[in-house]
Amino acid sequence: MVNISVTDLDGVEHDIEAEVGMSLMEAIKDAGIDGLAAICGGCCSCATCHVYIAASMLEKLPEQEDDEDELLEDAEHREDNSRLSCQIPVTEELDGLQVIIAPDE
Repeated sequence: MVNISVTDLDGVEHDIEAEVGMSLMEAIKDAGIDGLAAICGGCCSCATCHVYIAASMLEKLPEQEDDEDELLEDAEHREDNSRLSCQIPVTEELDGLQVIIAPDE
């Protein structure tokens, strides 16, 4: 299991455990944390699973694909550390990851 810290829209930090191989979006949803709509269910077609990743962990993530970048391009709250959580597979390398759920669009 991988330990991940998720800060919700109210600023409350949740420490969760995620199984290797699942997506970050699935891990957050399975933990019952509110604020991550994930309307498309992980198909990378809606950007409602937008999160901010701690800068120190960005290099441990897979490269952003064009479709993810295009969806985030239109996001009002996009930052340099913005990612779609459905596109981030949980790996052992992400143990200690810190994530903030981005505001709703």
